[in-house]
Amino acid sequence: MSKKQDLVQFCRKICYDFSQLDLLKQALTHRSAGFPNNERLEFLGDAALNFSMAEILFSHFKDHNEGKLSRLRANLVKGDCLAEIALELNLGDILILGTGEARSGGHRRASILADTLEAVLGAIYLEAGFTTVKDVIAKLYAKKLQDPNLSTKLVDYKSFLQEQLQAKKLPLPHYELTKVTGDLHNQCFFINCTVKITEFIAEAHGKTRRKAEQEAAKVMIAYLDLRKHRANP
Repeated sequence: MSKKQDLVQFCRKICYDFSQLDLLKQALTHRSAGFPNNERLEFLGDAALNFSMAEILFSHFKDHNEGKLSRLRANLVKGDCLAEIALELNLGDILILGTGEARSGGHRRASILADTLEAVLGAIYLEAGFTTVKDVIAKLYAKKLQDPNLSTKLVDYKSFLQEQLQAKKLPLPHYELTKVTGDLHNQCFFINCTVKITEFIAEAHGKTRRKAEQEAAKVMIAYLDLRKHRANP
């Protein structure tokens, strides 16, 4: 069970003081620890985060169209990004887990950290309302939002390529793993990306298959853009 002083310190980190510490404890309680747990608060926090981020991005990026804003939001609210923020807050140190989950390293598991942070946001919304939770979210994401390269860093090239093809009612891109090199802890994945409208093969590599596919999609997008410009000088 998290100590009161640990909870107070966590409140300082997120710049919000809970008037109901029991509500915060519930937000920190994984379902493995029994009931009441944070699953319902997670549901509420997910909705609050998505709407808050939409409003924050709408105000922050005045020159972005709907597609760019949607892609930015999707990347900022995804589990990996939430888990990264949770780690910065040392959220794992105050998680309330069942014995089995604790022994298996649940306090370090990205999915649990992300879900718990959403539950905390849900608890803030429940206690203080939308404006307050949006302010907390803006502060938690301040460093990321101030990054001048945010738009390029967070582009999901696979989703973008898929959306472009779907808009033209074309088949989805195909990704093929051609080879894997290196030892188990230092692998390199090689991916080919192809689309039906061209014989061009976009080749790329990365430390994970996911990263390699993103890079291959990026190469394909660049090629299709170049071909389009050549066709319409």
